[in-house]
Amino acid sequence: MFIETEGTPNPATLKFLPGRDVMGAGTADFAGPDTAGRSPLAGAIFALPGVTRVFLGGDFITVTKSEDTAWQALKPQVLGAIMEHFVAGRPVIEGDEAAMDEDVGPEDAEIVAQIKELLDTRVRPAVAGDGGDIVFRGYRDGVVRLHMQGACSGCPSSSATLKHGIENMLRHYVPEVQRVEQVLA
Repeated sequence: MFIETEGTPNPATLKFLPGRDVMGAGTADFAGPDTAGRSPLAGAIFALPGVTRVFLGGDFITVTKSEDTAWQALKPQVLGAIMEHFVAGRPVIEGDEAAMDEDVGPEDAEIVAQIKELLDTRVRPAVAGDGGDIVFRGYRDGVVRLHMQGACSGCPSSSATLKHGIENMLRHYVPEVQRVEQVLA
């Protein structure tokens, strides 16, 4: 098994590409070892010293390290954990993920459909290329609420991406959108 690695805009995060589906259509973001109970893969990666976040994408895994940990030491350990997981044939996720609540008024269904379509077709592919994901969390009174995951969570450029890129694009295509806010949890 050959696993490629790529850097991300977040220097504390590396993207690992195992050459096979990881999550398929969905994503899963684990902000710490205590949240990884339903993922044997994330649990194995969190067992390594210095790992602070694990994000599972369609065909990639992003791993974020602590400031005092060097990639030179951690990267081979992460590669080993990923390889061992897939070679053993263990599941990536056990059980069903509970859907996150979305704060949306029923009168805004058409606007929300437009926002989600733009996020799915224009934003998520670009963000996934950098090892992350963006999740729609709500829309009320002209304010779109989004949650950044994976390499995008804590990335120095994520605020600029959210405000200047995503907000401007949504305001252009959906005139009802006034601003975009980041939801941290």
